[in-house]
This record gives sequence, structure tokens and C-alpha cells, in this order.
Amino acid sequence: MKKYIVFGILCLPLVSFSQKKWTLQEAIDYATKNNLQIIDKEISLKIEENNLQITKNERLPSVAGNMSNQLRFGQTQGFQGGIGRNDNFNNDLNVSANILLYNGGRLQKQAIKKGYDVEIAQHNVALLKENIALQIIQQYLSVLLQKEIVKIYESSVENAQKGYQRAKITTEVGTTAQTTLAEAQSALAKENQNLNQSKIEVQKALFMLSQTLQLNDYHSFDIEYWSPSEELPTNLHSLESVLTQIREKHPLILSAQSQVKSAEAQTEVVKTAFLPSISLSAGLGSFYYNSLVTDITGVDNLGNIIKEKALFDQYKTNFYQQVGVSVNIPIFNKGNTKLQVEQAKINEVMAKNQLKIQEQQLLQQIQKVFFDMESHYQTYLSAQETEKSTQLALDFAQKSYEAGRTSIYDLHIARNNYVSAKSSTIQAKYNYIFSQKILDFYRK
Repeated sequence: MKKYIVFGILCLPLVSFSQKKWTLQEAIDYATKNNLQIIDKEISLKIEENNLQITKNERLPSVAGNMSNQLRFGQTQGFQGGIGRNDNFNNDLNVSANILLYNGGRLQKQAIKKGYDVEIAQHNVALLKENIALQIIQQYLSVLLQKEIVKIYESSVENAQKGYQRAKITTEVGTTAQTTLAEAQSALAKENQNLNQSKIEVQKALFMLSQTLQLNDYHSFDIEYWSPSEELPTNLHSLESVLTQIREKHPLILSAQSQVKSAEAQTEVVKTAFLPSISLSAGLGSFYYNSLVTDITGVDNLGNIIKEKALFDQYKTNFYQQVGVSVNIPIFNKGNTKLQVEQAKINEVMAKNQLKIQEQQLLQQIQKVFFDMESHYQTYLSAQETEKSTQLALDFAQKSYEAGRTSIYDLHIARNNYVSAKSSTIQAKYNYIFSQKILDFYRK
């Protein structure tokens, strides 16, 4: 029993998570934090930031310590031509440092270039977040649209049910023929079929949204219902003002601009290959030698035997220091540096052309949003008129049917016309809202 209680407690967060109804902002926030593609772009951004720091660190000196040990065994030939054993042990200990003094500003220019690469990665993350957010907005509104259509068909089923009940009563009392009841039953079945299909479309739209959110459990996923106002907001902004505002901060353009700057910076980096480089090196160390054959190293002028010194005595005696300056002057490298500069300038031209392409692409996107808003608004107005006329026709058909002047078949046709007109109105409304949401999102 305790196991079941513990299991139930552990499952409570999962149940509450799956049963919650998501708002649009919650869906966007969740995707921007958990989408795997966005996470991948953020990892790439982190790599670029590390590359920038690595490049900056290249200006610092490098320091290294080294210790080597060597054992040697075997024969050797002396100065007099004699052969003897020369088994010995050698130890060397040193510390060295190296720093670049001058290379034409190459490191600084590389750091500038890497800084632009970081900006590109940042804008790419922002662009991907924007694209996914727009996709979520579209799919979220699609779910709301399908739910509105379900309401329409629920009303149709209710009316068809009333018509069926009325036909059943009138047929039983003999005022209408049996065919009237059959037609009413067929109409009710058709409306139920439409209702079931509309519910399937809701589940399909929810499934697509959950896929974009990359949720594992889509069966219990649902969104918070939101009904737009009857009066649609009209667009009060001109294309030129919106385009100017968006161009200044849209990640698509900012990324392309940073790519141009990165290409220009790379050209400056390549040019430094024409210039000399100067580096400074310094080091200190000591060594130790020990013969494994004898501890006698020689005889002094007075005939006294000289023996090997101890380890630290040799370190003190053999201590050495060194300082060096290295100059590398490029003279001829088969003309490759010149070609590399030309190649870098070509990349500049390509980056600038790509910027123009992105600006043209953004212009076309905004133009399409404005065109869609206008066309959807006009479609909405005409759909409203059609809805009103079909509503009036349905009212007349309902009254005529109740008065016995028309058949239930005529009533069914009038109801279908009204449902179709109502669906078209809602479709046009949500299409307009989606275009408005895109424009608002761009202008943030």
C-alpha cells in the first residue's frame, strides 16, 4: 500500500504538468528554453565565445618546464683510442618562456574577427528562436481555429437533433411522410460525422503543436482557450516605417551585417602575413651527470683526484640562463599570401551580396505580411456579409420547414451553407490575426 502511495505522490507533478492548459506565451517560453535545435545553436555560441577567449589569450606569454632523464650503458672509445665502459646517468632540468612582441597586429585583428563570429552565433540563436516562435503562433492559432469550428458543428448537431425529434413526432402522428424522418436522421448522422471530423482536426492541430514543442506526451496536451474580439484591429503602420524599424534589429539582417564585418576583419588578418614577426624567448636550467663506472672525474694540476659532485652541488655549478630574440621576415612563399588576400576580398564581396539578399528576403517577408493582412481583412468582410445572408436564409428555411412549406432537405442545405459561411468567416479572422501577430512579433 505504501508503495502505491509513494508512486502516486511521485506522479503528481507529471499529471499536473500534462493536464495544464498552455497559454501562447507559455508555449513560446517553453520552446525557446527546451528546443533541441535552439540548444544546439547555444552550444555553438559557447564554442565561439571560447574561441574568442583562446584568441585573446594568445597575447600572453607561454611558460613551460621540462625535466629529462637518460641512462646510458655500453662501451666508448677514449681520447687515446682505448675502449672502456661508459655507463652513466644524465638529468636536465629547465624552464623556458616565450612571448610574441610583434606580428603586425595579427592577434588583435584575429580577436576582432572572433568577436564578430560571436555576434553571428548570437544572432543565429535569436533568429532560430524567432522562427520557432512564429511556428508556434501559427499552430496555436490553428488549434483555436479548429476549436471554433467544433463549436459551429456542435450547434449544427444540436439543430439537426431538434429537427430529427420534430420529424420523428410529426411522422408518428402522420403529418409527414416516413421519408422526412429518414432525411432528418441522415442529416443528423452527417452533422455528427462533421463534428467528429472537426474534433479529429483539433487533435491533429494539438499534435502538430506538441511536436513543435517536442513534448513526449501529446495525448493529454491542450491549450488555453482564447477567443478573439469581434472587431479586428486594423493595421496603422506603413510598410516603410515598419521595414525601417525591423531592419535595424532583425537577427537576419544583424547576422548578415556581422558576417560582412567578419569577412573584412579576416582580410586584415591575412594581410599581416606580409609583415615580419618578432618573438622573445628566455630560459634557465641546470643539469646533473653521474658515471655508473667510477666516481672519479679527473686529476687537478697538483695531482689530486677529482670526484663527482653531489646532485645539488652539480645543479648549482651547472646552472645556466639564456635569452633570445627571433625575427621572422617573409620573403617569398610562392605568391600564396597575395592570393589569400584576394580570396579574402572575394569573401567580403560574397558577404556583402549575402547581406543584400537577406535584406531583399526580409523586404519580401514584410510585404507578404502586409499583403496577407489586407487580403485576409477583405476576405473577412466579404465572409461576414455571406454569413449574414446565409443566416437569414437559414432562418427563413427553418420557419418554412416548421410551417410545412419546405422539406427538411432544403433546411439541411440552408444549414450547410450557413456552416460553410461561418467557417469561412472564422478562417479569415484567424488568418488576419496570424498576420497581425507576425507583424507584432517582428516589431518587438
